[in-house]
Amino acid sequence: MAKRSAPLAGYAVFAAMLSSAGLPIYIHAPKFYVDEYGLGLAALGGILFGLRLFDVVQDPALGWLARTTRAYRRGMVAGAVTILAASMYGLFAIAPPIAPVWWFALTLIGLFSSFSFLTICFYAEGVQTAERLGTDGHLRLATWRETGGLLGVCLASVAPIALASFLPNPFTGFAIGFVGLCALAYVLMRPDWGQGAATPPTAFGTILRDQTARRLLGIALINAAPVAVTSTLFLFYVEGVLQALGWEGPLLLLFFLAAALSAPFWTRAATRFGAKPVLLFGMALSILAFAFTLALGAGDVVAFALICLASGMALGADLTILPAIFSHHLSKIAPEAGAAFGLWSFATKFTLAFAAVTLLPLLEAAGFEAGAANPEAALSRLVLLYAAVPCALKLLAITILSITPLPQERAR
Repeated sequence: MAKRSAPLAGYAVFAAMLSSAGLPIYIHAPKFYVDEYGLGLAALGGILFGLRLFDVVQDPALGWLARTTRAYRRGMVAGAVTILAASMYGLFAIAPPIAPVWWFALTLIGLFSSFSFLTICFYAEGVQTAERLGTDGHLRLATWRETGGLLGVCLASVAPIALASFLPNPFTGFAIGFVGLCALAYVLMRPDWGQGAATPPTAFGTILRDQTARRLLGIALINAAPVAVTSTLFLFYVEGVLQALGWEGPLLLLFFLAAALSAPFWTRAATRFGAKPVLLFGMALSILAFAFTLALGAGDVVAFALICLASGMALGADLTILPAIFSHHLSKIAPEAGAAFGLWSFATKFTLAFAAVTLLPLLEAAGFEAGAANPEAALSRLVLLYAAVPCALKLLAITILSITPLPQERAR
């Protein structure tokens, strides 16, 4: 008898758990350790980048591990979810029992390693599930998965800020809530783990020899960079340039909620008009909206909110259409996609770490200090890094995607 497949809502909740442990960590963790323990921005950026260099070795190994332990995937996922929850709790809810800089590094190793393994398993399982759903399976699953992921980013981005209004230790509350989300996500996805038939492993060479797969990985790397930049600097920008303390949570929520709510509309547009032209339109919308950030200053909260709304909608196209294209292509060339999503996981995470290791020291070198009155030169550099760099990176991504031939089929 065939095993019961988890409903697509289970994919949405599991994606929410993963996304809560991804991008929001780059939003909250550096500022939390600066404010609570006085660590320097350059030191934190160096740690984040060093961990991503470790991923060069780790992610391929985790892809191999996901393939070779497929028969035990349910138990392996349970162990990884436990490590993920424990690492998040240690990062934010436990006073460092050792030097804060080493505790920061140690908890992030557990967090990032379990995140990588779970991402590989999750997306690889999704390839086979999408194939069972029919001709539009990849876009249907991508809509649930990426919308759930965006909602998870919304929740994780604003939760510590919202909890601060009624909890003395908001990050402890955030960490406890994340542990509960981990338990729920595992239970909802439990029926699907390891359900597909055994397939021969796909080596990295098979994927990297495929021209389309290589180009899609490259586009993913470059296209993720603008979000990495803005995520790393967002709290500093709102505090230092807009001087809008207290607005961080609502603005983050508006940005990511706009991305989540727009995802189904981007999916319908890609189904009707084709994935590549719709994705290019969304990327162009991102530049058009975010360019106005260069002209903002103290008190321009309403104008920035409109930018968050428009750029958030554009992000919905990036995070929904590109993974669906990649997943659809993998279903044709890679019967077991663990190796491929090891590469995908590394590409998307590397941009966040690279942003941290380059931008935070540049900001510190200009004399910027969180929570202090900063000189004009420091604020000018913050504006340049936060507003101009993402536009330039997105323009580069558009150029590369425009000249990259993609499969003619729509990502269904």
